Amino acid sequence: MLRIRTWLLGLLCFAAAAVFAQVAPQVVDIPTRPGVTQRFVYLAPPQPRAAVVLLAGGHGGLQIYPNGSFKWGEGNFLVRARQLFVQQGLAVAVVDAPSDRQSAPFLGGFRQTPEHVADLRAVMAWLRQQSPVPVWLVGTSRGTQSAAWVATQLGRSDGGPDGLVLTSTILRDPHGRPVPEMPLDRVAVPVLVVHHVQDGCRLCPYGDVPRLMDKFSAAPRKEAIGVTGGVDQGDPCEAMAHHGFNGQDADVVARIASWITTP
Repeated sequence: MLRIRTWLLGLLCFAAAAVFAQVAPQVVDIPTRPGVTQRFVYLAPPQPRAAVVLLAGGHGGLQIYPNGSFKWGEGNFLVRARQLFVQQGLAVAVVDAPSDRQSAPFLGGFRQTPEHVADLRAVMAWLRQQSPVPVWLVGTSRGTQSAAWVATQLGRSDGGPDGLVLTSTILRDPHGRPVPEMPLDRVAVPVLVVHHVQDGCRLCPYGDVPRLMDKFSAAPRKEAIGVTGGVDQGDPCEAMAHHGFNGQDADVVARIASWITTP
């Protein structure tokens, strides 16, 4: 009898995992500013524990097709890991550049603007209409400059995020404002920073992480997770290097999901 129960439990777990693995993408376009729409891919399990807004790095112009595929960015850590977040019980919005930024430089020079804040605020509002769960901003690389900036500009009562996750944070930027130079003392929500100890990108030295964490003086809960191991290939600032947690997607996503769903 015990053996049968164990088998049934295993079958149920497998079936649940299969359901999560087969979540179909929904392409959503919402109005944000006059004459502007914001497109994102939405995926969600039946009863999400939280929602995450995934903000890719680079120029951020994913150019999402109507079928939910991407012209650019499929290899980006957060983009390629989107179904892993769903498997962890999280609703997911993978955000493109808005309709008025669908050509180069896409989000270049746009990530710290009132317009970008308005676009992401609209995405968070839409997610809250779908399910009454906490909404977190999750950025990677250049995407951390979007996520962190929005968190400094919008409090929770203003439609801002319930929490912030920064992965492979831009810690130095000779051509703009890196995350540590933002007014991070305004961020009054939980903050998780995930960074590879051997990140070889010159803009993201792991040794600068403690300085970053000190800046989040108003965060009610904060933690920095240092990742080790994995595969390091190609450009040190790209997704197949330690900068993109190559070979560690499932583990890193599981750690993020566990942290943001733990009170």
